[in-house]
Amino acid sequence: MQKRNPGDGFSLVELLVSIAVGLIVFAALSSLFQSALVSTMLVTQRAETQQNMRAAIDLMVKDISMAGAGLPSGGIQLPNGGGATLSEFGCDQGGTCHVPAFTYPNNNYMYGVIPGFSNGVEANAVIAAAPPPIVNDSITVIYADYNFPLWEYDVTFPVPGDGTNIALAPDAAYNPAPPLITASGGIQVGDLIMLSNGLGTAVGEVTGLGPTGIAFADQDPLNINQSGAALNNIAAISTGANTIAYRLFAVTYYLTVPPAGQTPRLMRQVNGLSPVPVADDIINLQFAYDIYNSTNSVLDPNQPNPLNAGESPNLIQKINLVVMGQSIINHGNKSQNMYLATSVSARNMAFRNRYQ
Repeated sequence: MQKRNPGDGFSLVELLVSIAVGLIVFAALSSLFQSALVSTMLVTQRAETQQNMRAAIDLMVKDISMAGAGLPSGGIQLPNGGGATLSEFGCDQGGTCHVPAFTYPNNNYMYGVIPGFSNGVEANAVIAAAPPPIVNDSITVIYADYNFPLWEYDVTFPVPGDGTNIALAPDAAYNPAPPLITASGGIQVGDLIMLSNGLGTAVGEVTGLGPTGIAFADQDPLNINQSGAALNNIAAISTGANTIAYRLFAVTYYLTVPPAGQTPRLMRQVNGLSPVPVADDIINLQFAYDIYNSTNSVLDPNQPNPLNAGESPNLIQKINLVVMGQSIINHGNKSQNMYLATSVSARNMAFRNRYQ
């Protein structure tokens, strides 16, 4: 009989040990793979959130840096006196106002910057993901539009003393002639028009237009056209000569909470037009202002609510902006919240030398 070779094959114990070791190695590799997937997702979510916030900040910085451009020094007094009521911003043609407080401050005054402390969420909706203390601000900036050459038109008032419409004719001094006001990118219903001549400056909201004229009917959605007001309406300057017109942009940034469980969204609303989304998943928006204090000749930094503190928005020197974004996946350990902060110099506002 042949002798049995004890080196052939594996015993049951050896097989079980090998399987156990293999399972341990496989489990370790699976754990590493899972960790790599989670890390990749977190990095991707963080990058997307940061990119989303940067796009939002870039657009806000562009608008905020233009605040006050083209406006008379110190801003514009809107209709006031007998028969006048407060005008509105942040509202559309349907009559919906998208920020809780939407009237011009200090007896209907149009500043280049209108701070909106704790006024930044449409309908005062709650943003649960915002960090406590929950404060969300809005901001409205106003500046002249230099892209559409409305100043290349001669402006006349068909009926002096009537502030409900103006007639426009291309100024022959400009060659080529300016585009039609009804052309693409031109004037549209809801826009704000600034009119200036030797009698002063007034603002109207466009309620109708044609190739040769613009209407400013009363009862406009923004309550700008107040022909019955005693002072500072279009009627008050309608007997003046050499009137120049510019389109104004009144831009309001705020947050809204869409229905159906969607995450908060940063919105941009211009003049009396419908708002448009800027960035999704923005859960916190805050502003603070560096303001020149004319009483003691110093700079008051980081003022969150200058209007309530009795400081003039005309003396804002810098706007400090903080945005907080939330990742698209916002539950469990995959949730990512990030802050981005920047500062914008109000280059067109009143200059004060703080080192004098």
